[in-house]
Order: sequence, then structure tokens, then C-alpha cells
Amino acid sequence: MHPKYLDAKGLVALWREGLLAKAVLEGKTRGYIHHPQLMRFKQHQDPISAINVYLQAVLEEGLRRGYRFDPDKIDLLAQATPIYVTIGQIDYEWKHLMKKLKVRDHRRYLELTNVTIVDPHPIIKIIPGDKEAWEVTSSPGIEKP
Repeated sequence: MHPKYLDAKGLVALWREGLLAKAVLEGKTRGYIHHPQLMRFKQHQDPISAINVYLQAVLEEGLRRGYRFDPDKIDLLAQATPIYVTIGQIDYEWKHLMKKLKVRDHRRYLELTNVTIVDPHPIIKIIPGDKEAWEVTSSPGIEKP
């Protein structure tokens, strides 16, 4: 989903985790290599450009909020074709975010309770389908949200 929905803690975490994902895709670190969310980028025809474009929107949202994310950490000129994400996955991630916000930032949670159509991240194109098979749940047969 679009980074505009995240609370402060979530946006900062997304920036840090996105930079870590970028390092993984560039072969610069051995940690995090099996994280399920990396599948989105690994399946892309140009994973490094895709993560850079993904991080461009995170950077833009951070700067809009007055955060000091370092633009030198990403390729600001990168371009990439869309990442296709199923509507089921978007719905799953939205519910997961709302569950976190209800506890972590209740004011933000209340601001978002009336959202009926979730805007995707700019690089994402939504397609029909269920939650991704690679998505991790807390226990077999039990959904996180």
C-alpha cells in the first residue's frame, strides 16, 4: 500500500527495511535474504531498479513529513515496470496495518477507519487474486490480522 498510510514508526521502519532489502538484492549482505516480502522484488525483471523505485516513494513521504531520510542511499533516477500485487494481498496487509495501528497509534487508526479503497504504492499494480502463498501467518491456519 502507499506509504502515506503508515504512522511515524511504520514509515521509519519501512525506510530502514527497504534499505536492507536493497542491500540484499545487491548482494551486499547475507541477513534478511529469506524474508518473504523480498519475493516481490526477486520476481521482478529488474529487482534493483524496482527496490529503488519503491524506496523513492518512501523517501518522498518521509521528506513530506519532515524526516531526514538520506536520498543518497537510493538511485533517484531508477525506473521500473510495475510490481503486480493481488487484491487479496493488499487486503491482508491493510488489515495487518490496522491491527498494528489500533495498538501503536490509535489516533492514526481512527483517521484510517473510513478508508474504503486503499491506494497502492506507486510502483504497484493491483490484480485479482488471493493473499500471496509466501505470506507468513502467525500459526498454521491462523491469520495474523
